[in-house]
Amino acid sequence: MSTELLAAFRHDAHKFTGEAHEDARETFAGVEVNQSVPHGADGDSAALSRPQQAQEQTVPTHDDQYRLSLLSGHTACDPSEFSGATIDSDVRDLLAVEDAEAAHQRWLSSDVAAAFKELVYHPYTSLKYHTLLVAALLDNYTAGHGFSDLRLAVDPAGEVVPCRTIYTSDRFALRIDADDWGRPSARLGSRPWRSWASVWNRLTDHPLVTDGDKWDMMLDANARRIQSWSVALQWFEDFTDWRPDR
Repeated sequence: MSTELLAAFRHDAHKFTGEAHEDARETFAGVEVNQSVPHGADGDSAALSRPQQAQEQTVPTHDDQYRLSLLSGHTACDPSEFSGATIDSDVRDLLAVEDAEAAHQRWLSSDVAAAFKELVYHPYTSLKYHTLLVAALLDNYTAGHGFSDLRLAVDPAGEVVPCRTIYTSDRFALRIDADDWGRPSARLGSRPWRSWASVWNRLTDHPLVTDGDKWDMMLDANARRIQSWSVALQWFEDFTDWRPDR
């Protein structure tokens, strides 16, 4: 299973370098990359974040591999910071690790992965959170759970469940699992689709202070509108990093 999970963390290596999937290299930093992910986890994760019909470029002026920030509307990073040498170094740290749990930890804290988008046609999507979603779905599917069994659960800050935690901050963590362990949670639904706002709205309790904290109110208000899972999770990260009172 560790080999399958490592494939999940390595399956989109070509998006760091801007290569088309069909022409992408088969190895990076001495490991196999750009392989198919078992059990349809990659396709299900993609369905959580973007339309599956014929793709059209949604931002005509933005056609490189760098993500646009929903917070600012601009490129999420300065591309000059990500030279070929930087990509080789930082991406190597993500892809070359030989343990799935260690790879998961690195993706959770990765800045370089957050700088790239999931698909050129949808520049606000996040490669970082798409990949974490793929791993979480795959780990659940491998354990025998179907998509309809799964829940989004809110865990305490600092609690990371290997390969199932999809977001961490200094206030709370989010996990995809079949068991919520008595934590605030909501079912994902019967099939994968762009359902973030629906699921977030159905949580049995929320980790944000929305009855007086203006920043949490702003964070929550947008979280209740965003449909794409990778966009929403990246929104949480970007807003938390930007938030002026922290």
